[in-house]
Amino acid sequence: MYTLLVTVEVAPGCDEGTKGGVMDKGVGAKDLLALPAVISIEEANAVLAIGRSTGYALAKKGAYPVRVLRLGRSYRVVTAELIELLGVN
Repeated sequence: MYTLLVTVEVAPGCDEGTKGGVMDKGVGAKDLLALPAVISIEEANAVLAIGRSTGYALAKKGAYPVRVLRLGRSYRVVTAELIELLGVN
């Protein structure tokens, strides 16, 4: 299994902190490829090592690294774009 290391540029004015969790163990390519078509922004934040507040701030500004869908009051991230961003085959 491969472990992905991700570098993400944070938009100016957003905090850079993370609270740990999923990324502490690493996310493998196999895990990413097994995800559904869209995932919650919290799951995408964990994969990208973005903190919760930062992820929502980026989504609200339209600056999230991949397309974010607003469905009612929830945010969903397109998994195919996330996989492409990370360069997973």
